[in-house]
Amino acid sequence: MIRATRGVATAAALLALAAVSPGPAYAQQSPPSSPPSSPPSPASPSAPSSTSPSPAPGTAPAASSGSRVGTLQLPPGWKITGGGAGRQLVWTSPEAVPMGDARVEFHAGDRLLGRPMAQQDGRSFRLPLRDVRLVEGAQLRVTAAGRRLDAPGPARSARIDPAAPAALPEAPLPPNRVDPGVPGRYRTVSGEYGLKSVRLPGFPEPVEMRATVVGPADAPGKRPVALFLHGRHETCYTPGSDEATGAWPCPAGSRPIPSHEGYLRAQRLLASQGYVTLSIAANGINGQDYRAEDGGAQARSSLIRLHLARWADWSSNRASAPAAVRRASAADLSRVLLVGHSRGGEGVNRAAVDSLSPPPADQDGYRGPVRWKIRGTVPIGPTIFGNNPAPDVPSMTILPGCDGDVYDLQGQNFVDGTRGVSRGAALHSAVYMVGANHNFFNSEWTPGQAQAPAMDDFSSDDGVDPVCSAGTKTRLTATQQQAAGATYIAAAARLFVAGDDRVRPLLDGTGRRAPSADPARALAHAVGAHRTPAFVPGSSVTVSGSGGRLCAQVDPDPARACLSPEAGGMSPHFASWEASPEPGRDAVALEWATPGSPVALRSAQPVSLAGSDALALRLIVPPNSTGTELDVAMRDSSGRRVHLGRTRVDGLPGSERTASYWAREVRVPLSASARSGVDLKAITALELTPRSGSGRAWLMDAWGWRPGTPAVRAADLARVDIGRLTVAEGDSGVRTYRVPVRVSGQRSGQVRLFVPAPDTGEFTSRTVTVRPGRHDIDVPVAVRGNTRFGYDVPHDAFVKAVRGTAVGSHRGGVTVLNDDAMPTVSVTPVAADVTEGSALTWRVTLSAAADAEIMGGVGFLPPAGGTELSTEDVDRAWLEEHLGEVPATATPLSQLDHGGLYLGFSVPAGETSAEVRVPTVKDGVSETVESVHAQLTTYDGSWEPIPGPEFIGTVRDAS
Repeated sequence: MIRATRGVATAAALLALAAVSPGPAYAQQSPPSSPPSSPPSPASPSAPSSTSPSPAPGTAPAASSGSRVGTLQLPPGWKITGGGAGRQLVWTSPEAVPMGDARVEFHAGDRLLGRPMAQQDGRSFRLPLRDVRLVEGAQLRVTAAGRRLDAPGPARSARIDPAAPAALPEAPLPPNRVDPGVPGRYRTVSGEYGLKSVRLPGFPEPVEMRATVVGPADAPGKRPVALFLHGRHETCYTPGSDEATGAWPCPAGSRPIPSHEGYLRAQRLLASQGYVTLSIAANGINGQDYRAEDGGAQARSSLIRLHLARWADWSSNRASAPAAVRRASAADLSRVLLVGHSRGGEGVNRAAVDSLSPPPADQDGYRGPVRWKIRGTVPIGPTIFGNNPAPDVPSMTILPGCDGDVYDLQGQNFVDGTRGVSRGAALHSAVYMVGANHNFFNSEWTPGQAQAPAMDDFSSDDGVDPVCSAGTKTRLTATQQQAAGATYIAAAARLFVAGDDRVRPLLDGTGRRAPSADPARALAHAVGAHRTPAFVPGSSVTVSGSGGRLCAQVDPDPARACLSPEAGGMSPHFASWEASPEPGRDAVALEWATPGSPVALRSAQPVSLAGSDALALRLIVPPNSTGTELDVAMRDSSGRRVHLGRTRVDGLPGSERTASYWAREVRVPLSASARSGVDLKAITALELTPRSGSGRAWLMDAWGWRPGTPAVRAADLARVDIGRLTVAEGDSGVRTYRVPVRVSGQRSGQVRLFVPAPDTGEFTSRTVTVRPGRHDIDVPVAVRGNTRFGYDVPHDAFVKAVRGTAVGSHRGGVTVLNDDAMPTVSVTPVAADVTEGSALTWRVTLSAAADAEIMGGVGFLPPAGGTELSTEDVDRAWLEEHLGEVPATATPLSQLDHGGLYLGFSVPAGETSAEVRVPTVKDGVSETVESVHAQLTTYDGSWEPIPGPEFIGTVRDAS
């Protein structure tokens, strides 16, 4: 979730932003690139930018006006600190960055450098940078949620005409014969319970156990359960103001934002249909998840399972349940649906994984038995930082077409990431909802409905978006979006929990609509269920024919990437993860200037489509395009060919700001194969022949399809969890440590292991077979001791499931802690008694060189007596550079707004001194001796200010 915050200098440019830590508007992003034990990066030591106020002495320096590293000139706000394995790229915002679900990203040109870790100052973000060459000559950018944070405007330069019309509306899909959005026959009751708060690993403050319950009052027997978990939103607000923070617990005078009350429409619909529903509060996690390497996914899973455990207790002893629970019909914990919004979507996915395979006890807040069965999950606009969906738990992921927070629609990987990992019987559906934004699925995040301040997350600062601006034909209102959301949640409940196959056509790509969701246009595709893998692009598939190529979904090389950086818009299928390039994610790209040239996909081994009714293809065409036609044919191992039919695919409404390169599911019947003599048990090739004019398309995969929803039985998967080892560097010698890895379960499986090279940061990857009780994943880290102060240095590793595995904690590593004292800092005068027109100069000196940049600042205090130097006595250009707006009247330097003038400084790694200067001017006025009284402040490895010596400067009249 994102919300505008008062006082942000770049206003609309800072809408879709990272996370907020405890305290007043502190910003954090998750998951961090280094563990929380890493020292925060101080803000840039140079002068504040023109939009930045000067902080008071003892506070962090403001964003710099740029710095130079060797011959490399960095733009304002950027610095490179440290060296070698400890080198970091740091960006500092002029103001604290508001809260949101999306991660902050650093880019050099079109290359993703990585996701930085935010610091407790609320403005500084730092990323390990092994190779300075990555940023040489490139435009550095900071983005989150599709917007630049370091400058106004979108995350990418516009490459399509913003005035171009959206795609022409398609004819409405036929109505499904069952509409899950129609209220049921049961009267509903509601209430709330609050239990004793709980402690979760890694979180110092307790987390609330609070839920809103809505259920049927008179439904017979025990009823299925739907649990809702909201996403990452501000935690506290001050009534009567527009102030909201990410603090936890809430400070005096503020109240918790009731995000858990935002799904009442969906809860009431389900309750009328016989479901007991609860929506749980998670402000305590939102206010602390910057501490968690996984962005809080494990904590959210723990919270979900703690609530389910209490419901299991109440099921066996109903008299002990809170009144809100007793008022509703009894709950059946063997039939549970989990619904998660935004980061809550990743939370419910992790809860599904953890319910089938327990996580390591030291990471989990729940350690009891599993007394429930999760039948399905519904992630809504979700994050999937771990990129490891639960393969054996059915899911339906809602992708909001106008999501202004999780703008890349990375939740698509809850579908794509399940392919080949397990048996494939579970249906995994994606529902692309045209015109829906991120926030409005929750009424407490919706302006006009919420108790706390709220906003439209898609608000645009760069003109009217033709698809997503309010009032366009494609944009949904809040009530329309909430109705559509409730309808499709009910559809998932009816299919996954109640087993009603009649609603499957709404979710599996058959092409039906639920009238209750009108006028929302919701399009679906799926994998799993009764699908047989036919052609899934990868190492076992080759591509031939003019205009066709195997392409990489995530790769910085335009020659290999599926979607060129020049394309307008993005693809949910090609959303990046931790590494780029990322092997193992491929598609087939087709491009043609004239119709008629076939592109053939050939499988290394014949595939069987026997028993399938149709061939289902997931095809992407450019947004706003219409009439793309392809002939589809197959060949068997004997060379016999059958033409199956012609497909037509239209693009989704899209703009530069939307992730509209999304696959439409099309099906061609296999009935023609019976007449052709083609052997469906031995298909070796798929041919696609363009029949429309010039165009482009991308094939995600092709499957044998038949109707129905099979029973799902979870496989016994190996579980992999990567841990984090923290070690001291030592004073000498070299010690080798290993990244901690835990493999549980009974069977072996495969994962892809990613490790950044220690010298360049470039990723290496390999497929590893893991077996319980073995140490198949071996990542050694050599640590060289020394006696020089430096930053903590993370050495990371992460994994992704390939086959037969479930991944819990996907990333970890070894963090080397600095164990050397920070050098002492002294100040000596270089020119502390000058005539006007000269520069007051002092030298800041370290007692010893350090392996990290030492940063700090000089603040000005009122002198003990005499006349203080004022704004008219110093160089105006210098003052504007450091202060921004200069007062119209002469003002003493210690009495400027925000606590006075503050000069940042830094001593680069390996050096021992730096200078601080105050250039004065000749004013032509005869006056007495003037002076300044200054104090040095530095910052330790925990970003705590260290007051330093005070010193005096004197300026004498030049006349």
